[in-house]
Amino acid sequence: MKNSVLWIIFGVLLIIGGFFALMNPFVATVAAEQMAAWIFIFGGVLQFFAAFKAGGWGARLFGLLLGVAYVVLGFSLLYHPLAGIVTLTVMAAIMFLVNGVLKIVFAFSLRGSGFFWLSLLSGVISVALAVMVFGNFLAASVSLLGILLAIELISSGMTMLSYGFYVRKHPEADAA
Repeated sequence: MKNSVLWIIFGVLLIIGGFFALMNPFVATVAAEQMAAWIFIFGGVLQFFAAFKAGGWGARLFGLLLGVAYVVLGFSLLYHPLAGIVTLTVMAAIMFLVNGVLKIVFAFSLRGSGFFWLSLLSGVISVALAVMVFGNFLAASVSLLGILLAIELISSGMTMLSYGFYVRKHPEADAA
């Protein structure tokens, strides 16, 4: 019972945070860009430690170079946030486009099944999102990352909330 309350509270807080992010997508975009910067820096530092534990000089050198790249990218995002926002927006749009094309190709392998149209629609929506981002790039740059962050916060909050209610009804599920 006690853990279910924590899951529910955490879920509600994430949902509220998501709505705040939707109210000011630019601030949420900057926050998402800064979070990405720190994640790259932290990942680069961890990569350094992993490189020293790697076997062989080739693996160590590769790990060190990868760690340097992550740290440099992280500090670049920290010190040039607007350029970072633009870069991350371009990457998101490319991801939407590639993901959409792959989903469309995949959909044709499902032809004749009940899943063809759903998969095709999903791919078309992803391609349309990419076209919308590239078509109105300046507006997308100042808000896209914040909107994606808001959607993720709300989605994760709903998952936590539902899990909290599930655990409340099935206390044995939280014991694992």
